[in-house]
Amino acid sequence: MAKFTRAIGRLLWTAGFALALTALASGIWSGLLVANLAQTPAIPGAAVAMAVVTWAGLAFFGGKGGPAGTRIARRNLLRARPLSFPLFAATVCAGVLCLVALAGFWLVLGQVVRVPANRVPDFSHYPLLTVGATLVMAAISGAVSEEAGFRGYFQGTLETHLPGPVAIFICALVMAPVHALTQGFVWPTLLFYLAVDAMLGVSAWLTKSILPGIVTHAIGLFAFFAFIWPHDSERMLIWQNGPDPWFRIHVAQTLVFAALGIWAFARIARRVPAHPSSNVNETEE
Repeated sequence: MAKFTRAIGRLLWTAGFALALTALASGIWSGLLVANLAQTPAIPGAAVAMAVVTWAGLAFFGGKGGPAGTRIARRNLLRARPLSFPLFAATVCAGVLCLVALAGFWLVLGQVVRVPANRVPDFSHYPLLTVGATLVMAAISGAVSEEAGFRGYFQGTLETHLPGPVAIFICALVMAPVHALTQGFVWPTLLFYLAVDAMLGVSAWLTKSILPGIVTHAIGLFAFFAFIWPHDSERMLIWQNGPDPWFRIHVAQTLVFAALGIWAFARIARRVPAHPSSNVNETEE
């Protein structure tokens, strides 16, 4: 009973940590960005400041500073383990294939049902340098905080007590309200994010590292911030004018790239036993 109680306590602690870390990173970034755009919009100071904050956070939770025991514990919970380049590259490529499928899925959803438009700031009045740096940093900080908190601390803890697929599903369910708070409590959005979180969860589960997921997540956020979400309100429902050629292309895009992404992750799953060192806890060097 005591062991069960400790396990539940650890799960609740890591879930709370993941939620708090995501909220803290989002709050810091929002505050920096608002101040930057109001005072010195020609200089992307918020992006530079957030890069320092993100690097410091990764360094601390990756095991820098503090007693040896806590350094090891933080590093193991974070799961930012370096991988061999072939495994890292293959996992990122699999993730990008899934991102292309998910982009198509979002576009299809937006024409089948009315999806609330994502709240993307209007950057049309700001310098290109500031806009570019802001989009890049928003993608990186969002990816790092969510992967560290949810796929590192929380899902990693779940995996010590539950089968990987169950851990991935529970982690995605816990993240659903977080997405819904900013994207809306509607089933298409929740379904889309469950698919996204499942893909990123599989990446972390197979490799026992959040590093490929951070790269994949950042690429996805940048693509959606810059090219997809700003045009959500412009899409017409197929029930109004019928499906156009682009709708059919996006359906094919979703199906083809989803199959390719699943195939790529399946190949990685067969390669993982060749990397047993990625499945063990680290010790102090």
